[in-house]
Amino acid sequence: MDRHINPTDDLMMTTRTVSSEFIDRSGSFDSMAKAFVDRCHDKTIVVGILGLGYVGLPLAEAFVRAGIKVMGFDIDQTKITNLIEGRSYIRHIDNERVEDMMTSKLMQATTDFSRLPEADALLMCVPTPLNMHREPDLTYVRLTTEVIAKYLRPSQLVVLESTTYPGTSDEVIIPILEQGSGLKCGVDFAVAYSPEREDPGNPHFCTTSIPKVVGANTDPERDMALALYGAFAKTVPVSDLKTAEAVKLSENIFRLINIALANELKTVFGEMGIDAWEVIEAAKTKPFGYMAFYPGPGIGGHCIPIDPFYLSWKARQYGVSTRFIELSGDVTANLPRQVTDATANGLSTHAKKAINGARVLLMGIAYKKNIDDLRESPAIPIIEQLRKRGAIVDYYDPHIPATPYFPEHPACNGMVSVELTAESAASYDCALIITDHDGVDYKTLLEFCPLIIDTRNATHAFADHFAHKIIKA
Repeated sequence: MDRHINPTDDLMMTTRTVSSEFIDRSGSFDSMAKAFVDRCHDKTIVVGILGLGYVGLPLAEAFVRAGIKVMGFDIDQTKITNLIEGRSYIRHIDNERVEDMMTSKLMQATTDFSRLPEADALLMCVPTPLNMHREPDLTYVRLTTEVIAKYLRPSQLVVLESTTYPGTSDEVIIPILEQGSGLKCGVDFAVAYSPEREDPGNPHFCTTSIPKVVGANTDPERDMALALYGAFAKTVPVSDLKTAEAVKLSENIFRLINIALANELKTVFGEMGIDAWEVIEAAKTKPFGYMAFYPGPGIGGHCIPIDPFYLSWKARQYGVSTRFIELSGDVTANLPRQVTDATANGLSTHAKKAINGARVLLMGIAYKKNIDDLRESPAIPIIEQLRKRGAIVDYYDPHIPATPYFPEHPACNGMVSVELTAESAASYDCALIITDHDGVDYKTLLEFCPLIIDTRNATHAFADHFAHKIIKA
């Protein structure tokens, strides 16, 4: 039987009474929207969040801190149990923050989706991956929307937060909701789109300090969503659903293209004997017209490697090619192989050793620094490629003590982080810095490991003393 956070009679009665009053309100859609807005302002609204992962959990916390009741839904009972017991399952969200949510009497969590009618707003925070053909896979969005349609009631607001192609809300979500519920969008219920803008592990920005873009097809629906998100963040309204969907893709495509360019320039400059990182540090002193992007071993996370190709796929339906996106994707997809080649060349040139049989230590395998997220990490293909070439591969990552099960990447299964000591560093033929976590003892690594392949410029502070054993790749 499912357990709920703070299952007090007061909270349950408040939630159900408020929802029942809202259902009983009669009048036009405009008056329904106005009542919703009023309840956002007086904080009697109840928010349902479907998916309590890297996006959904911080979003729940933002609403709770704003004094708004939240019902969190997830199909993973382990997540629900962790929340009940005050434990976080996301490294950059500590247990204390989870405990604060759970003891606030504003948060519930459940796997019981029949309780969706108790919420006034339903926010979907589910994965939107690519399939093997680099095409959008909306399986999670469709399934979640179908569940919502089963329980949808009049006056609810439904919002997708997941990144997707322009047209998803109009062409997929609204038809499923209308067909499954018998209700009419813009008449009985509302739909909006507000893309998540999370940057896990970024100490300078959080859910409440990042403006929320909000789009809807009608003024009343947009007003509802603006009032909802305005409870904790600055809001940026746009004219319709597809415009809001395009905003997030534009942000991530901008990053993909510039990251690809930075890596291409690194290769060119490297052939010329120029340090690309030194170039970037000097160039970014210009106070206008330049933004620093840094090269690396590849791109990871859910956004940059995936989201741009949602637009590429959609553009093809309009007979339009997206050459910049495709080229940037090709450049970044090839980076792990370039790193593997650089490792093999470094071992051969500097250590006079073949990669076959060499002991290689990967330093950091998370997709970015200071987090425990392995999604789309370039470390995964690098491990696979190194092992295919006969290398003996271990890793050290203070944030990932062991790798999860990867059905599609069996070479990475069952790996456990080694300890970083003088003795362990000396036992490897080379160390390959993939993720530049803070707090890592790079000095010990440099002192005892004979060769360092640095893809992040993490060893720059020690370059004067150890330049003879550092290769920037």
